[in-house]
Amino acid sequence: MKPRTLRRHFRESFKNLRRNGWMTFASVSAVTVTLMLTGIFLVIMLNLNKIGTDIENDVEVRVHVKLETTEAEKDQLKAQIENLPEVEGVEYSSKEQELQNLINDMGSDYTLFEQSNPLYDVFIVKTARPQDTPDAARKIEQFSQTEKAVYGEGKVENLFSFMKTARNIGMILVAGLLFTAMFLISNTIKITIFARRKEIEIMKLVGATNWFIRWPFLLEGLWIGLLGSIIPIAAIAVGYYYAEQEASERFASHFIDFIGYIPLIVPVTLLMLVIAVFIGIWGSFISVRRFLNV
Repeated sequence: MKPRTLRRHFRESFKNLRRNGWMTFASVSAVTVTLMLTGIFLVIMLNLNKIGTDIENDVEVRVHVKLETTEAEKDQLKAQIENLPEVEGVEYSSKEQELQNLINDMGSDYTLFEQSNPLYDVFIVKTARPQDTPDAARKIEQFSQTEKAVYGEGKVENLFSFMKTARNIGMILVAGLLFTAMFLISNTIKITIFARRKEIEIMKLVGATNWFIRWPFLLEGLWIGLLGSIIPIAAIAVGYYYAEQEASERFASHFIDFIGYIPLIVPVTLLMLVIAVFIGIWGSFISVRRFLNV
């Protein structure tokens, strides 16, 4: 495309935005509303996914070693555990360390057990994938030196099932919001282009090519998408700044960690820009196509 032709398309796109002020406002408003809903839901889903992933990664198997096990047998048990394909790491905690941890967590009343420690030596096992925890625990329980392998049986499986369902529902809802946004915006732009169908017909009759007619409308869609993304991006950027600070302070005692401001806002902002531009251009492309067959 020649630079002069490109400049002409840019001028026409800006001129048409001004000429069809109310329809431009309607299209920009449609982008703003749908993108705001999509952005808010996306921020919520990303944080819920991080919290779920953190909880899943905290799942571990605590292997209680039989009381009569010798040091050599403990080394053998550790080697057996490390050789399991599901296992990523193994840490040893003696029963003295376990009692000290119990005293630190529950209070000095448990110092009474220092003279006769009833606890077990423990291997703390982390799996490469949290979902492999139940399988690893069942295999470890078969080893002769294992008293029992504890990992929160029942609750862990329910957690994994809930998180899988929540992620799937989240993906479906985000896809649904994006589809709704594309439908609303393309129909709003279609109304704008319908009002100018005579202009398209005249240009076709005087010999203009489809792409010569199409370019100004695609650029209009681009500007509509960019204009519609300004308010949602600004609102989410400012809102999440204060929401993240407030939520971090409120849930700090519950060990819930939210995504940091910059690591979340930068990719979400870029994603919202891409979505807005794509929806604007795609809406214009689909809407103008039906009027090019004169």
